[in-house]
Amino acid sequence: MLKPHLHALCLAYVQERIDACQAAIDAAQESANSETKSSAGDKYETGRAMAQNERDRNAVQLQQARQLLAEVQRINPDTPCDAVRPGALVVTSMGQFYISISAGKLTIEGQDYFAVSGAAPVAAALSGKRAGEQAVFNGKQVHISAIQ
Repeated sequence: MLKPHLHALCLAYVQERIDACQAAIDAAQESANSETKSSAGDKYETGRAMAQNERDRNAVQLQQARQLLAEVQRINPDTPCDAVRPGALVVTSMGQFYISISAGKLTIEGQDYFAVSGAAPVAAALSGKRAGEQAVFNGKQVHISAIQ
């Protein structure tokens, strides 16, 4: 039941990012719409341009968040893993890693887990390894004690 819980936390993390980006886009659009033409026309145009830039920046972040959502949705947390790959929960001498997306530290019942992308350096170092094997990360030996 641990992997489905970690998976749900990753989904919630991505949904929060999507919601924040959408809210920022809506606020920037509202700001652009509320700019009124004044006798200082340049001020009006500058305000609208700044709001448009903000909206565009947030639209890029929204697209990135949607890509993260697609990555998480491709993972089936109920599938057991016998090697380090996306969807694996890896217990190592350095800590516990859920190979999924870069959502950072997730805590469940006082235990810390790190959600990392398969492209993260630590995941790349562990990739393809099995329980009982060792990997080298940042010049240090990392022992893999279990994989779920």
